[in-house]
Amino acid sequence: MSEQDIRLVYITTSSEEEGARIASAVVEERLAACANIVPRIRSIYRWQGKVEDEAESLILMKTRADTVQSLMNRVRELHTYDVPDIVAIPIKDGHPLYVEWILENTTEE
Repeated sequence: MSEQDIRLVYITTSSEEEGARIASAVVEERLAACANIVPRIRSIYRWQGKVEDEAESLILMKTRADTVQSLMNRVRELHTYDVPDIVAIPIKDGHPLYVEWILENTTEE
């Protein structure tokens, strides 16, 4: 496996607390090697016919490409939104030692 097998998963949540709850669960379950929480972002989006302007938190997770679907499913179970923002982005270049660490920490023990 190489950096082509790694994904950065971008998720927004209603609060830092919700982000921490989701992040802790998926890292504990080895669906992600790491989760960084940005406590406050401002999101402007269209929802049910009107433009919303809300404070949210952002989680950036690092995982394996072959784990993304399981990670998305688990986040969906834990998330409070009807339509959670979950997007996986391929990592084109990653430091080899960091890539190896991600791969090691998203496999079964």
